[in-house]
Amino acid sequence: MLNADALNQLRQLKTDIKDNKVVSPGTVKATNGRFGFVALDEGRDVFLPPEEMQKVLPGDRVTVTEVPGEKGRSQGIVEELLSTDLTTFVGRYLVKGKGHFVAPETPGIGRWIFLPPNERQNAEPGDFIYCRVLRHPIKDGKGQAQVIRVIGKGGDPGIERSFTLASFDMDDRFPEEVEVQAETLSEASVDAHRNGREDRTHLPYVTIDSPGTQDMDDALLAEPNATGWKLSVAIADPTALIPPGSPADVEARNRATAIYFPGEPRPMLPEAISTRLCSLMPDTDRLALVCDLQVNNDGSLGEYSFHQAVIRSRGKLSYELVSQLLDDQHTEETDALSSDVTNNLDQLHQAATALRRWRGEHALLNTDRPEFRLRLDENRRIRTIEATVQSEAHRLVEDCMVAANRCAADFLAKQDQGLFISHPGLRDDRADNIRALLERYAPHLAAIDPATPEGFRELMVRTTDLETEVPVKSIIARQLARAEMVFEAAPHQGMGLAAYTTFTSPLRRYVDFYVHRLVKAALWEESHEAMAPHGLEQLQTAQIQARQASNSLESWLKSDYAKGLGDEPMTGTISRTMPAGFFVRLDANGLEGFVSCKTLSGKYSFDPVTLRLEATKGARTFQLDQKVVVKLDSIDEERRQINLKLVSDSPEAERPSDPGE
Repeated sequence: MLNADALNQLRQLKTDIKDNKVVSPGTVKATNGRFGFVALDEGRDVFLPPEEMQKVLPGDRVTVTEVPGEKGRSQGIVEELLSTDLTTFVGRYLVKGKGHFVAPETPGIGRWIFLPPNERQNAEPGDFIYCRVLRHPIKDGKGQAQVIRVIGKGGDPGIERSFTLASFDMDDRFPEEVEVQAETLSEASVDAHRNGREDRTHLPYVTIDSPGTQDMDDALLAEPNATGWKLSVAIADPTALIPPGSPADVEARNRATAIYFPGEPRPMLPEAISTRLCSLMPDTDRLALVCDLQVNNDGSLGEYSFHQAVIRSRGKLSYELVSQLLDDQHTEETDALSSDVTNNLDQLHQAATALRRWRGEHALLNTDRPEFRLRLDENRRIRTIEATVQSEAHRLVEDCMVAANRCAADFLAKQDQGLFISHPGLRDDRADNIRALLERYAPHLAAIDPATPEGFRELMVRTTDLETEVPVKSIIARQLARAEMVFEAAPHQGMGLAAYTTFTSPLRRYVDFYVHRLVKAALWEESHEAMAPHGLEQLQTAQIQARQASNSLESWLKSDYAKGLGDEPMTGTISRTMPAGFFVRLDANGLEGFVSCKTLSGKYSFDPVTLRLEATKGARTFQLDQKVVVKLDSIDEERRQINLKLVSDSPEAERPSDPGE
């Protein structure tokens, strides 16, 4: 039994420990495992073991203390929850014994959460459900959730899309006030804005797009002149019908972009606006913001100007039809086109060819590679995957759009307000690796400074056809920073341009919609709400979430489709490498699957400079752009990931037989 002095000493020791304890604030970062980290505000990461991760949710603001952990590594003990942003999540309803739970599918929540009897909303085992956090697990690691609604059952047609929208807290429906605003607009609303606009309905503008596209943003016209061409890029003008701060404007900013989910897109603007009243449909008078620009014979840009106009497209032409015409292939459709349309297309092609030549000599061009389109069946699952190669018609439209966007960027750079797309080139934390790569495999390029726009462009150009032991350009391309939106003009190094913005897709992207407002405010003193820094951050976050949602849905559909690949060997190309293995992009359908090092014989080490896996014994390596032969191994249902097994790293020796041979 302790005497009074001993008890006093113990109390004093506890007080001293409490007084001397260093408590640090930070943000919880989850991993794919049961453990996680706290990113301290001071810039360090502290390891959180599984028992501590049970108490927190991804993104929580907490305070932690550091204590010794296993093998001498320090770890964090969660002291206090400061705030939490994760209030809703999605998952699948599960029953184990007498307990009812939701298994979250939100990344970073690696445990089941209890569903109290009165909070289950008649959900049934196996249902996908949308839930609210009812009780945070901070006290004892035992959280509770409440079912807000049942999303559907696995196997329901379209469940993948519905679940993805719920996962990202995206509503498919527009708010009622937005629908009301859209329905009050009519052709009379369009006519009311004709006054003061240039009438260009007599000019043979044409739209070029995919056959199924309804929200057509742009129409094109080119006319030859003494020094090249006058290129006219007419862009749909939804800002004429949507006042700043109105419900449709606010919702468009919140959505940030249309999401082109396979089968059924999620638009940025209501259909009544984006396809019925603003889309540049053929043989219909439409409001447009037009950029007229001089394209010189060498592809450089001359003077440009912006105009508010009314145009009347002479036809919605498919990429395939325009490609046939440019290739001088005569069909009933090409022969049916009027002479002014075919003459326009011929001049557009010449102007676009000059523009592309200039970009190739003075900027950077993206390498064409096959893209793949998912075709869905009646159950909204993949029926087929079709390869689509960029045609001359695609390149024509792209070069005209880039030229108009360059003019918009130049114009905004001269104003007090702007919105630009900046790309800083290489990630800062990869500069040393790139320098080591060049010194090892391309010493004649090692003196180039890729941190400058000029140096970055030179490096990308000179590595295009570089023949070395490793694919230098692909390695560099895997270590680029993300493009971001900024208020001041800055280089877009990925395109090799001094400044860039986008204004050619205002029906689909809020950045372009807002740039229209900036141009109009500068030229015609139209009112607009200046975007605040936090508004720009929110817009950028919404764009990233839209991209993540699209990728998430495609991953689910593709992993389900991959179950039918069978056991046949397939050729592919290594597209990504990491210490745990590598991803392979299949040649036939563009599906990406993972080959784990655990399925390979021997042990491998990862070289962060060359991004390749090297056998610790022997000379076997796996690197970017390498051709391999693989076959389906399994489908990871939880991660919705396709797992592949290596058949051979010598495709010619193991080339799958051609059914036609």
